[in-house]
Amino acid sequence: MDRPELPLAQLHAFVVLAEELHFGHAADRLGIAQPPLSQQIRRLEGKVGHALFSRTPGRVALTPAGRELLPAARRALDELAGGLAAARAVGSGREGRIRVGFAASLALTILPKLLSAYRERFPRVRIEIHEMTTAPQLDALRERRIDVGLLREPPDDEPGLAFATVLREPFVAALPAGHPLAAGRVVEVASLGGSPFVLLPREHGPGLYDRIVGMCEDAGFTPEVAQHAVEWQTVCALVEAGLGVSLAPASIRRIRLKGVAFRRVTPGGVRTSVAAAWRADDTDPLVTGLLETLL
Repeated sequence: MDRPELPLAQLHAFVVLAEELHFGHAADRLGIAQPPLSQQIRRLEGKVGHALFSRTPGRVALTPAGRELLPAARRALDELAGGLAAARAVGSGREGRIRVGFAASLALTILPKLLSAYRERFPRVRIEIHEMTTAPQLDALRERRIDVGLLREPPDDEPGLAFATVLREPFVAALPAGHPLAAGRVVEVASLGGSPFVLLPREHGPGLYDRIVGMCEDAGFTPEVAQHAVEWQTVCALVEAGLGVSLAPASIRRIRLKGVAFRRVTPGGVRTSVAAAWRADDTDPLVTGLLETLL
């Protein structure tokens, strides 16, 4: 069915006159004189092809055609009003949907506070969160599958994307509880050289992987990677099983496994950075609101 081209002013005038059944009263409600109102109604009747009102001295009444049109006209005006309100809310960042990617370890640090603060500021915005490591988040941003990413070790140069550091934290050693080095409170990185390592695959987070390997190389050895695991929870489980040791962001200590000992490392000056990432040309107020909350 073809969509009719009906000026809103005609539809509005029709509904008001149908409610008042008096040209003078309807004109007053609309803030216009009676002649323009009569013209609006005549033009609408011309588009319908039938009279919408019967007019007799002292009486205005809806015709059968007018009674049939009235409910649809009201629905159309109500839906338009609702659409305009929704568009204004989304345009101002007060309503809508935002999709956030996050590294799993951030559920142990900034993510809960961020979501709570954002929801308090924008209670009518729907937040979709997607757990991803760094490289998949970058792909998802470029492909517009997420709007904001929270990732570790952002790349130095990623065309089309913008980054802002939101957190820096030290590394800790993750050891099987029975490992000889677990007896001390601090572990020298160099002393891990004789142990196999459990690490995230480089393709999932090249920046973080290279930083950990760089710490080892600065200490005089190249780590022997015995196992890979995509999530830190799994890394810790493999460490607990005795398959190796690991160097991990300090927040990983919140993963409570009885068979894993977390120890500070020396030298301890190396930090891992967490950054917010978004499309540099994104002007969506929902994204702006989230970044303002985070930064």
